[in-house]
Amino acid sequence: MSGETDLARLLAGMRPELRPGTYVFATLDDGALPAGLVPVMSFREAEGTTLILPEAEAARAGLTSAFPCRWITLTVHSSLAAVGFLAAVTARLAERGIAVNAVSAFHHDHLFVPAARAEEAMGVLRTLAGYAASGSPVAERP
Repeated sequence: MSGETDLARLLAGMRPELRPGTYVFATLDDGALPAGLVPVMSFREAEGTTLILPEAEAARAGLTSAFPCRWITLTVHSSLAAVGFLAAVTARLAERGIAVNAVSAFHHDHLFVPAARAEEAMGVLRTLAGYAASGSPVAERP
């Protein structure tokens, strides 16, 4: 399963899904996860290990966190080699002033957007998908 690479099909079929709960970003200097902590994502950087995890888990572990956000999964199976998909999606959110932290995984792309603007982000994404599904050129704006 290599995933979709065609930008128009990716946009038309992205089917955004808003997951329940609020998530946060945290960092660990030494990279050692506190016992029982199960982050959604971890990434090692020179400065420390970045975690994305439920806000309640971060609080229970006593971690300092930032960016309370909601998690949106773009459920289309996107190829890791797809060109322009996240650029198109994040550009549309940026036009509305919605911050986004995007993560690409093997099957799907995931967006972490400010918790207070999650429903608005979902509307933007649904509109973009509908526009792409109508067969309009991707470069044009609705």
